[in-house]
Amino acid sequence: MKRYRFILEYDGSQFFGWQRQLLKPTAQQTLEDQLAFLTKHSVTVHGAGRTDTGVHATGQVAHADLDYPHDPYRLQAALNHFLIPKGLSVVACEEVDQNFHARYGASCRFYQYSILNRAAPAVWDKKVWHVTQKLNADLMNKAAQHLVGTYDFSSFRDSQCQSKSPIKTLSQFFVKRHDEIIVATIKAPSFLHHQVRIMIGTLKAVGSETISIENFIQIRDAKDRTKAGQTAPPNGLTLTRVEYHD
Repeated sequence: MKRYRFILEYDGSQFFGWQRQLLKPTAQQTLEDQLAFLTKHSVTVHGAGRTDTGVHATGQVAHADLDYPHDPYRLQAALNHFLIPKGLSVVACEEVDQNFHARYGASCRFYQYSILNRAAPAVWDKKVWHVTQKLNADLMNKAAQHLVGTYDFSSFRDSQCQSKSPIKTLSQFFVKRHDEIIVATIKAPSFLHHQVRIMIGTLKAVGSETISIENFIQIRDAKDRTKAGQTAPPNGLTLTRVEYHD
């Protein structure tokens, strides 16, 4: 058996998240089933991030152990022939050392959140959060800097989160406007369940000037989910990159 690393891109609107479910299509299950078809044996795929229903990826990393007689390029081509019509693409495929682990070896994960900030909707609204109210991206960026560092993120933690600790470290959080699109870029070793979406939902309140930056800091320090804003929809969220210790 050889270990293969994959870089994956997928349209989250086509899947009920990354992790395999019993009766619903997921990115993991779709890739596992296709690999099993090609290799003629059962396959378990390990992903770097467990994206939720509707969340996209352009840089998801995964690995699997396969008994496959051909080179990685041929494997990639064979997979894409079947997977692309289903909304999933293998951007890169290579053989790696047996010590590589897509999830546990990751040192940092990058997410991007996109807000379409205009009155008219977009034909590609499944890739953005459409907000018609004018938002101040500069205020949102200033508030976001108060989340960079190590904090108890209980205020931005979903009630169903299974993480042992609410303490996380964000190393980067930028919010910038590009004409009608507001893009947030977040970098951290790991995140709580729905953390990014709750932070974005609360920053929207800052951008609409419903709450001040001082209020935002108070929400962070309250360690109480009920104090924070809405959970932003999954449409605008994309896992863009995963870094490794090596």
